[in-house]
Amino acid sequence: MKGTFDQVSYNCSKVVTERYSTSFALATKMLHSSIRGHIYNIYGFVRFADEIVDTFHDYDKEVLFDKFEKELESALNDKISLNPILNSFQHTYHTYNIPKHLVDSFMKSMRMDLVKNVYLSDEEYKEYIYGSADVVGLMCLKVFVKGNLEKYEKLKESAMALGSAFQKVNFLRDVKADFEELNRSYFPNTNLQELDENSKNRIVEEIKADFKLGYEGIISLPTEAKFGVYTAYKYYYKLLKKLQNTPSLEIKNTRIRVPNYQKFGLLARSYVKLKMNLV
Repeated sequence: MKGTFDQVSYNCSKVVTERYSTSFALATKMLHSSIRGHIYNIYGFVRFADEIVDTFHDYDKEVLFDKFEKELESALNDKISLNPILNSFQHTYHTYNIPKHLVDSFMKSMRMDLVKNVYLSDEEYKEYIYGSADVVGLMCLKVFVKGNLEKYEKLKESAMALGSAFQKVNFLRDVKADFEELNRSYFPNTNLQELDENSKNRIVEEIKADFKLGYEGIISLPTEAKFGVYTAYKYYYKLLKKLQNTPSLEIKNTRIRVPNYQKFGLLARSYVKLKMNLV
């Protein structure tokens, strides 16, 4: 039965989310059940594409990515795929009429990671951030507003800013791995081998500006989405503060984390604030 296959596909996307990102999985669990599964479906898709370009070092990444992209196109056109991750994504894609250009921009940025290591100009940097992060925020927003175009347009800029903030925090946290393992440098006009406090603080202030705009959108999100998105916002902002308070030399040598006990503390405080209408 097709229904059984679809349910297995959705479960696969949920497992991918839980295994690859405990923080994102925790925030997603705070979403209403009516939309939670669709966010798993989006995450599963973007995570698999990202894994191809980031971790499959013993294989021909370009061949794998080409194959994945062709399977994606077939899934979106045929409304089914034997790849359970793509099958679940195409369901969400069609259910909420996700614009195809968002998917195309995401895949373009992922493909850039196959061939590009250093982003020297602001224009290149912004293009990559848009495709790798902003459009993911917009895909999720389509789900959060349940396809309502008026709400989507109203919250579009904030969703993009929040996606940018999350991605840039990841870049700053993963400076060591990106540079040493993947030979990548995302921040323009920044020598990561000589990352100093001034460069780090410039990046931090840029991310704070994104968070500020993103928070303005969170306030206006539907109730079904607000708790989950606010939880993710609080987690990433906490991570940013830790990075800000960590010497630049240490950021280059270690991966900064938020311990689980702090994550659950953030979750509890977020719940209280929402219940008291403080967000």
